[in-house]
Amino acid sequence: MSVDEKTGFVSLTSLRGQTPDPQQALAEIRRIYFNTTRQTIQNDLAHAIELLKSLPTEEEREKAAVYMDGLAQMRSDWARREKRRDKPATKPRGPKPSKKP
Repeated sequence: MSVDEKTGFVSLTSLRGQTPDPQQALAEIRRIYFNTTRQTIQNDLAHAIELLKSLPTEEEREKAAVYMDGLAQMRSDWARREKRRDKPATKPRGPKPSKKP
């Protein structure tokens, strides 16, 4: 199995032909959830989705749903923060002119 040391991402092509045991797939989704970072969220979410697709029953997919929701929320939160960081600063406003009667 090929693992990218920088991101910890396991190539899906290295998993082809192997159907992971449902318990192992759920454990891997859980591990991904707890170990994901802002830099790895895209690859981690893609990997988790592929693992979710491999789960044979609706009951097993429901067990993974909380982790999948969490990963999606992390991706949204981190993307929102990136957009704020990339926004150009607006011109600061000076003091309001005083009204003279």
